[in-house]
Amino acid sequence: MSPRRRTPRTAGKRALLAGAAIAFLWTVPGHAQTPAAKPPSADGLQKDEMYMEADEVVRNDDQGVTTANGNIEVRYNGRTLRADRLVYDDKSGVIRGYGHIVIINDDGSFEYADELVLDDEMRAGVALGFSARLQDNVKIAAASAAKRNEDVEELNKAIYTPCEICAKDGSPRTPTWSIAAERVVRDKKRRIVYYRNARFRLFGVSVAYLPVFWHADPAADRTSGFLVPKASVSDRRGVSYEQPYYWAFSKSADLIVSPQINSKIAPFLNGEVRKRFYSGEVDVRFGYTHARDFDGKGNEIAGTSTDRSYILGRGAFQIDDKWLWGFTAERSSDDLIFDKYEIGKVYVSRGPYVADDRRLISQLYAIRQDDRSYFSVAAMSIQGLRPSAVDPVTGFAKGENDRVFPVIGPLIEGHYEPAPNVLGGRLRVHTSAVVLSREQSQTDLTQRLPGLDSARATGEVDWRRTFTSTGGLRFEPFVNLRADAYRLDDILTGVGSSTRSDNMTRGLATGGVDISYPFFKRTKDASIILEPVVQVAASPDAKQVVIGRNATTGEKVYLNEDSVAFEFDETTLFRPNKFPGYDLYEDGVRVNMAGRATVMWDDGRRANFLLGRSFRADENDVFTDRSGLRTKASDWIVAADAQPMRGVSMFARARLDNSSLDIHRLEAGANVYNKHGNGFVRYLTDDFDINGVKRENLDLGGEIYLGKNYGVSFYGNRDLNQDSWVIRDVGVFYRDDCLRVDVIYRREDTIVGRLLPSESVSVRLTLATLGGSFNGR
Repeated sequence: MSPRRRTPRTAGKRALLAGAAIAFLWTVPGHAQTPAAKPPSADGLQKDEMYMEADEVVRNDDQGVTTANGNIEVRYNGRTLRADRLVYDDKSGVIRGYGHIVIINDDGSFEYADELVLDDEMRAGVALGFSARLQDNVKIAAASAAKRNEDVEELNKAIYTPCEICAKDGSPRTPTWSIAAERVVRDKKRRIVYYRNARFRLFGVSVAYLPVFWHADPAADRTSGFLVPKASVSDRRGVSYEQPYYWAFSKSADLIVSPQINSKIAPFLNGEVRKRFYSGEVDVRFGYTHARDFDGKGNEIAGTSTDRSYILGRGAFQIDDKWLWGFTAERSSDDLIFDKYEIGKVYVSRGPYVADDRRLISQLYAIRQDDRSYFSVAAMSIQGLRPSAVDPVTGFAKGENDRVFPVIGPLIEGHYEPAPNVLGGRLRVHTSAVVLSREQSQTDLTQRLPGLDSARATGEVDWRRTFTSTGGLRFEPFVNLRADAYRLDDILTGVGSSTRSDNMTRGLATGGVDISYPFFKRTKDASIILEPVVQVAASPDAKQVVIGRNATTGEKVYLNEDSVAFEFDETTLFRPNKFPGYDLYEDGVRVNMAGRATVMWDDGRRANFLLGRSFRADENDVFTDRSGLRTKASDWIVAADAQPMRGVSMFARARLDNSSLDIHRLEAGANVYNKHGNGFVRYLTDDFDINGVKRENLDLGGEIYLGKNYGVSFYGNRDLNQDSWVIRDVGVFYRDDCLRVDVIYRREDTIVGRLLPSESVSVRLTLATLGGSFNGR
């Protein structure tokens, strides 16, 4: 036998012996493209250089045949070929490979064959006993494979699966799901894999037959095709089936159309279009139907059919490295359209300004930001979708009156921080301006009274400096100076619909100091930090913006457009002005104090605790009764969080009455996850929420794994004040490395507008490489 030969470089057509074989079959599209110049690979080879090893290389000049035998290994352009035998015929240009052929591509994918034949142009060929392991763990096997040209490859008697086909002990394993077909064609140009006489198999059992079927090429970034459908049964819509289709109609744009077919009500069309530009992108979701309204049982309500639709759009564009502009467009024709047709992912952030739950916001904005400054200008409008109380006569709940929501614009915010310190401390300059216009007053919805219009301009300077003594005592003096100018129109006088106007200016100031002195102790396995914190602040009497008096109590009514949702808790305890907005301002002399404790164990466990309250020289009627800050001594603030063990975390925050210690507001929760499952629980009780009603709610959910593949899921939201469940979900699921199937039973017990309590069963299917449900909940 000839000695083992190593050929570091081979010139001329004989070098194609290895290079052609490697480049042959079922490689990713990137392999067909001309790559940019690359540095030498790890083995030192330049582009188009070849390295070959074989036990024997025989050249027959009479026949014009070169043969390599035994343990062949060839490296060429980042790929490796292994085979038992390679034969190259000079006259025909045909290359043949035999025995245990393995091609390892530079992306980590593998191709295998028992035998292959390739023509002299390296554009067409045939492989027998072909198989491949591609990206995303996709496996393909076929009795034979043929490469028709650079773009089209064909498999015969083939099977496709992304699932594991080998058990841990190496024995064969039936894949969870697979697609078998008499013929499979991969079109690289169109980035689609076509199937003829396809059979979809679950656990080796054929469950569906399709004469023609196709899906996206797993190696392609994006391509057109059907997405995973969504099916459910409910007493609201009957049997419902939604089949999304993805259309990549250009390199920078795509469209999803997802018709929803229902047995009890009219069909509904969902869609989403996306377009990317050189400076940004646009994403618009939409939906449409033409139908009558219906109740919670799917019964049509008397009336004519009408157009019903929604739009949820956003766009953002980078003008340069500092400027950004964008928009959101959110509107619906019906308050309950998202509930009726189970449209998910509605109330999510699409821009810098976010509305409350069950409210849509449309905005136009521009932002400039650099290391030292921030500037933004915006305009927006809001649509409310929340139901009001149930009408005892009709049994239905009315929706919100959008006329009481202001049109906001312009809204201007600016912040600037000079680079050098000023008087040894940090100086910040803030500007703000806003114009609000209302069509109808929100004070009395039974009458169509003029709505309050307002405009405000603000300039503010904030200075703070930190001193730390050698003993660890920390002082932070601060000063805040602010000037406001207001213009108010359509202020109701209390006599019918008559109104008045007012203009005012005011100057506001606050000065004070934060003092803290942390104590540190190290134990055997933990660090303990105890820190008392005191803040002293003083402000001259502030000129509040008064727009009337309460008809019942005679108390002043203050303008409050931007601090309605204010909560007194550990996050606002040490704010010199506890109001988050501009209209209301905290004045007088006050002292905020708290004690903080932190324990951090070396093994990762931790615990934090805070207890504090606020004191003031005089009562302040600018704060509401529900705030806990109106009296000289505020309510107590308690907050704690902990991670007592791996996979478990919990928190609690509460506001306790300043004298009786009764709980006015409590929010608590816990999270747990381990190999047996995961779950969460949340509890909230509030004597008076921002709408002035008592609220008590329990929210919990999670998954419990029953063995390696099966499990139970659950979710519940209970209104403890009404002693009723809002939503209950119970489901079972199967999951493995390439499949998840959920069967979920849901009951909604609340009355939302015309939607009565309802029950539904839905099936959710997620397949590896083929994706999940479109816009699923």
